[in-house]
Amino acid sequence: MSGTTRSSEGLDQRRRKLLFRSWHRGIREMDLILGGFADRAIGSLTDAELHQYEHLLEVQDADLLSWVTGTNPVPAAFDTPLLKKIMASRSA
Repeated sequence: MSGTTRSSEGLDQRRRKLLFRSWHRGIREMDLILGGFADRAIGSLTDAELHQYEHLLEVQDADLLSWVTGTNPVPAAFDTPLLKKIMASRSA
């Protein structure tokens, strides 16, 4: 079970891959955070945001979760408007 509420139908290959990777992270908390965000936003992300998202998906789950929850500060290289969107989407 992926948890996704969005079909990948109508998405290009790149977005389909990112949607899948968002729901298949390694720890369930990140599946829910990134998967939920991807369900809502993957179709409307710009090319620049897609690139940032791909880069973000390379981060280890424990590190990413600590940034999103505020346990650790976000390193400058990852402190992007896209990460801020993801973090804001948690309260939506």
